[in-house]
Amino acid sequence: MSFDETSYQKISAGGRTFRHLFGPVNSRRLGVSLGVDMVPFKTCTLDCVYCECGATNRLSSDIKPWIPAAEIIEELDAYLSLDPHIDVITFAGSGEPTLNSDLPKVIAHVKDRWPSFKTVLITNSTLLFNETVRDAAIVCDYVLPSLDAVSEDAFVRINGPVKSISAAMVVDGLISFAQKYHGHLWVEVFIIEGVNDTDEELSAFKKILTEINPARVQLNSLDRPGTCAWVKPASRNRLEDIASFLSPLNVEIIARK
Repeated sequence: MSFDETSYQKISAGGRTFRHLFGPVNSRRLGVSLGVDMVPFKTCTLDCVYCECGATNRLSSDIKPWIPAAEIIEELDAYLSLDPHIDVITFAGSGEPTLNSDLPKVIAHVKDRWPSFKTVLITNSTLLFNETVRDAAIVCDYVLPSLDAVSEDAFVRINGPVKSISAAMVVDGLISFAQKYHGHLWVEVFIIEGVNDTDEELSAFKKILTEINPARVQLNSLDRPGTCAWVKPASRNRLEDIASFLSPLNVEIIARK
């Protein structure tokens, strides 16, 4: 899951510092983006080797109100009342936002109170097998899920998942979600050369992505140091080769380097 949409810097405005809001920044993809962190720092279903926020310190698949909706809504109302120049409100952050069972309440509040702002969910896709999570995500204007591996071996090596989640569950959840979602679906694939770019893995990617049929497939690679030093940026030529292989899917390379 990429954090290019919202620089992970807490906001100070109107005489206070906001604990759960970060950014806003000019997103490469979505305009000016305000980030909302739905879970405590580095609470996630994955411990990805490329995460720029560092190693996961709370690996969990427990869906619960990690941060109560009322607390996040109060901050959103206070900040948005300052009339900031933003285009989208992005649920992302240092961990997996769909772990928070109060996510639907917060999204519903934004849609009702602040309808001029588009809503974006950046998710690692691990909980989309859960129908309640899919129902929460389906109302967002944009959903940007990640799919970094199709095989279990690559999934474990790259994403370091909590034991209760498998690669097959991620794939099945994404397919189920895509069948009912009518907003903007952009699937991000983080390429690590030698791990998830083998002929076998790429063929599996193409099959699954064709079934998902997202509006965009976005190829990413390392921009800033990740959790593990062995992870290196994929070359531009390699990313272009992969984009060509995945044709006729609508593929774009979003890696900065």
